[in-house]
Amino acid sequence: MAAAAAAEMVWMRVLEEGVFRFDASEAARAAAGPSLSFADPRRREAPREGSDAPAAVPACEAAPEGGAQKVVLKLPSGTSFYGTGEASGPLERTGKRVFTWNTDAWGFGPGTTSLYQSHPWVLAVLPDGKALGVLADTTRRCEIDLREESTIKFSASSAYPVITFGPFNTPADVMTSLSHAIGTVSMPPKWSLGYHQCRWSYDSSEKVLKVVRTFRKKGIPCDVVWMDIDYMDGFRCFTFDSKRFPDPKSMVDDLHSIGCQAIWMLDPGIKKEEGYFVYDSGSTNDVWIQKADGSPFVGEVWPGDCVFPDYTSEKTRAWWASLVKDFISNGVDGIWNDMNEPAVFKTTTKTMPESNIHRGDADIGGVQNHSYYHNVYGMLMARSTYEGMAMGNAAKRPFVLTRAGFIGSQRYAATWTGDNLSNWEHLHMSLPMVLQLGLSGQPLSGPDIGGFAGNATPKLFGRWMGVGALFPFSRGHTETGSIDHEPWSFGEECEEVCRLALLRRYRLLPHIYTLFYHSHTKGIPVATPVFFADSQDPELRKVETSFLLGPLLVCASTLPNKGAHECAHKLPKGIWLPFDFADSHPDLPVLYLRGGAILPVGLPIKHVGEASLEDDLSLIIALDENGKAEGVLFEDAGDGYAFTQGDFLLTHYTAELHSAVVTVKVFKSEGSWKRPKRKLKINILLGGGAMISADAVDGEAIHLTMPPESEVSSLVATSELEHKKCLEMIRPIPDIDEPSGQEGAELSKIPVDLKSGDWLLKVVPWIGGRIISMTHLPSDSQWLHSRIEINGYEEYSGTEYRSAGCTEEYKVIRRYLEQSGEEESICMEGDIGGGLVLQRQISILKDNPKTVQIESSIQARSVGAGSGGFSRLVCLRVHPTFTLLHPTEVVIAFTAINGSKQEISPESGEITFEGDLRPNGEWMLVDKCVGLSLVNRFDPSEVGKCMVHWGTGDVNMELWSEERPVSKDTPLRICHQYEVRQTN
Repeated sequence: MAAAAAAEMVWMRVLEEGVFRFDASEAARAAAGPSLSFADPRRREAPREGSDAPAAVPACEAAPEGGAQKVVLKLPSGTSFYGTGEASGPLERTGKRVFTWNTDAWGFGPGTTSLYQSHPWVLAVLPDGKALGVLADTTRRCEIDLREESTIKFSASSAYPVITFGPFNTPADVMTSLSHAIGTVSMPPKWSLGYHQCRWSYDSSEKVLKVVRTFRKKGIPCDVVWMDIDYMDGFRCFTFDSKRFPDPKSMVDDLHSIGCQAIWMLDPGIKKEEGYFVYDSGSTNDVWIQKADGSPFVGEVWPGDCVFPDYTSEKTRAWWASLVKDFISNGVDGIWNDMNEPAVFKTTTKTMPESNIHRGDADIGGVQNHSYYHNVYGMLMARSTYEGMAMGNAAKRPFVLTRAGFIGSQRYAATWTGDNLSNWEHLHMSLPMVLQLGLSGQPLSGPDIGGFAGNATPKLFGRWMGVGALFPFSRGHTETGSIDHEPWSFGEECEEVCRLALLRRYRLLPHIYTLFYHSHTKGIPVATPVFFADSQDPELRKVETSFLLGPLLVCASTLPNKGAHECAHKLPKGIWLPFDFADSHPDLPVLYLRGGAILPVGLPIKHVGEASLEDDLSLIIALDENGKAEGVLFEDAGDGYAFTQGDFLLTHYTAELHSAVVTVKVFKSEGSWKRPKRKLKINILLGGGAMISADAVDGEAIHLTMPPESEVSSLVATSELEHKKCLEMIRPIPDIDEPSGQEGAELSKIPVDLKSGDWLLKVVPWIGGRIISMTHLPSDSQWLHSRIEINGYEEYSGTEYRSAGCTEEYKVIRRYLEQSGEEESICMEGDIGGGLVLQRQISILKDNPKTVQIESSIQARSVGAGSGGFSRLVCLRVHPTFTLLHPTEVVIAFTAINGSKQEISPESGEITFEGDLRPNGEWMLVDKCVGLSLVNRFDPSEVGKCMVHWGTGDVNMELWSEERPVSKDTPLRICHQYEVRQTN
C-alpha cells in the first residue's frame, strides 16, 4: 500500500518552556516505547502547563500497519545544520545524509554515513542566529536526510516521537535545554583531562613503565597510560596474561608513584569456554543475548567464539557491574569499552543478526529483537561499567571510554572518534568531528592523535599533537604493526613541538576543568564552533579549523605546507587579542582571547598530581571596548563528589579600567573552600602578543596603571616584530614524506583528486595506483573508501589474490584536468616484473560526466627474445572493494548472457560466474535502503569471469580477463565503467 499523505503531527508541551513533543497521532503517542535518550524517561511523557506554542510543526508520513515513519520539518531559507552526532565530513551538514546504525567503521572516510555512535539529533541555526534542536527519539536505524536546503527529514522503521527544543536565542541555549532532557556529562576526574598515551599494544608491564618513565625523563606531560587487549590472557576479559602482566597491581602502584593512572580495556565478547569464570558465571545467571530459538548467540571476536551479555536487562547489568567492581581492585583507574557496537567478525553486517532476542526490562522497552536495541547496546554496556566502578570505589569518579554510544551516553562515558587514518585528511576531519559530538550532547571526546591506522610522518604527528592537545579529550593511539607513535619517536623537532603543545594544555587545565564544570552543570559543550561567538554571522558557520574553548579561540592549520600563523583565520566580530606562553611555533595553533574575558592559567606541570591549590595562578585579561573583563575559575579536590555538597571554590574575577587604571579583583566567590594564600600574576593583553604584568595576592584587589597610547603602540609593534623573528628562527619539523627506514610510511602523502561531473575520486599512484575513495556527489554516497595501502580499487596481474600490480609504485604518465578543456583523467603505469607493466587510465568522461571509466591493460615492454617475445602467464584481475552502507539491504543484480535474472545476496559468500552465466555486460550493486545502484558496465568479450565475494561490511565485484601470455602486440585489456542510478 502507498504511504499516507503527509500531515501535521500532534503535539504537546513537555519538559520546559520552548520544548515540544510531536507524534504521528494520539494512538502513536500512546504506543511509543520508553525513551532511552532522556535521563529521566518520564519527563518525555509528562505534559507541562503553559501557553507557548511551537514555531514549526513537522509533517509526518506514516505508512499503515506499523510501517516506516517519515518526518519532514521545513525551516527558513538560509538555515544551517549541525549535530547528527559522530559524523565524518564537514561541520555544516546541509547536503549530507546520516544513518544511525552503530558500525565498526575502521578506516572511515568523509562520506561514511554510519559510524560507531548514533545521535538522531539536528541543531539548526536559523538565518537570524537563533537556534532550534530536533531529536528523533528512536533507537532504531534512522535516516537523517539534510540534502534538501533548510529541510530536516527523519525516517525510521516504526513510529517514534520527535522532540523540538526552541527556537532559542543562541545555540548554547538549545544545548542547555537539550541537557535538561538527556542529562549532562558526568564530572570527569581532573587527571582524565591530562594527556593519555596508548597503543595497540604495550605488551608487558616493563614496556608500560618504560614508556611512562620516558615521558618523565623528557619533561613531556602525561597523566594516563592505556592497556589494549593484549594485556589479557588469550583475550579473556577480566584476566591478565601471567607472563607479560604478572602483577598488575604492583605495576599500577609504580605508575601511581610517578603520577600516572592506568586504563584497561574490556570488550563485550566473552569467550565461550567452560572453566573460564566469566563464561561460567554468565551462563549460570542466564545473561547472554539469545538467538530466535532461545539458545545463546555465538559470534566470533578476538578470543574466538564468544557470547555477549544482554545489557538491556538489569540482572545482566548488575552481573557485569559486580565483575567490574572486583576488577578495579587490581589497580584499574579507568575502563575502556571497545568493540561494543557490538562488532562481530566474519559477517557482512559486522554485527549480530537483527533477529537476536534481548530480554530487556519493561522500563526500557521490554523483550525486543536486536534491531530495536542495537544502537543503545554500547551505551548500556558503558552504563554497567560506570556503575561497577562506582560500586568499587564510591570516593572516586568513574572514568569510562566507550567506542559505541547513543545520544545520552555522556552520562556514563567519554568517547573517541574511532579508528581513523594517519593522514592529513583525517587530521582535518578530527576538528569538525569533535565539535559535532559536542553539539550532540557529548563534550568529552577527541581523536586518536597521529591517526590509528598507518604511520604518521613527523610533521603530521607534530601538527596533530599541536591541535589535539587542546581537544577536550587528548589521547595518542596507534594500531598494531605501526611504527612507534610516542612524541619522541619522530625526531627532536617533533618532540619539542609535542612538549610545547602538552605544556600549553597543562597551563590551560584550570580553564579546561572550569569548562567541564560548566558543561556538567549547564550542558554547554566544552569545545564549540566559532559561530558560537556570533551565530548571526553567516561567514562563521563553515569555519572548521578553528574552535572555541569558552572565550579562548584556537586557530589551527591542517595544511601540510602552511602553519597556523601563515593562514588567514576568520575571527568573530569584536576584540580578539593574540597571546602565547612564549611557546609560539609554526606547528602549533594560534591562540586569541576574546575582549571582555579573563582566562585563569596554571603553572607548567608534567602531570595533574604535581599541582596544588597553593600553586601560583595567572590571569590573562583582554579588556573589551568598555574597558571591562570577567572570568571564572572552578576548583575542587579534582576527584570524588564532595563538590556536590559545596566543597569547592568558584571564583568570579573582574577587571575594569578607570582613568588609565585597571582594577582586578574577586567579584564573588561560591563554595565552602577557603581561598588559599597564593601568588597571582596579572597579565593584561595590549595586542600583537604584548602585555603588561604585575604580581599580586589572590583575593586582594590590584591596581595597574595602563601605559599611554603611544607606549602601547610601541609595545605592540615591538612584540609583533619579536614574534615574527622568533618564528623565523625556530627549527621546523622536517617536511619529509616518510620516517627514515620505516615501511609503509608513505601513507601521509596527499592523494590525487579527480573531480568532475557527478564524481570525486581519490587516487594514490605511489601504492598500487589504487582508488581509495569514490564519492557520487549528487547523492552524497560513498561507494568505495579504504585505507591507502590495502583494499579500495586495485588490480592484479595474476589469478592469485594480491599478486603483482596492487602494491607497486605507479608513475603518472598523463594527467588531464577538466579546467584545461580535457576530461578529468589520470593515466598511470606500474612495473610488475618480467618486462611487463600494468597501465591504467581513470577518467570522468567529458561527454558523459555521470560516468567513471577505467581502462586497464597488461603490456609487454621488454620481454626477452628467448621466450619468443611472450611473457609469463598473466590475468588482469579487477578487484574493487565496495563499502556496504546498509549490509542487510544490498544485493547484486544482473541479467546473465543466457537471459536468466540473478540477484545475489550477502548470504551467498563467494560465487563465480563463467560462460553464459556471466552478466551480459552490466551488473549492479543495489542499496535498497537509499534507492541507489552502482552500475558496472563492461565488454563481455574482455571479461572471462566475474566473481562476487561478500566480506565484513564490504563486497568485491571482480572482473577477470582470460589467463595467457602477452606480447607487445597482444596485451590484455579490460575497459569498464561505473555510474550511479536511482532505483525504486
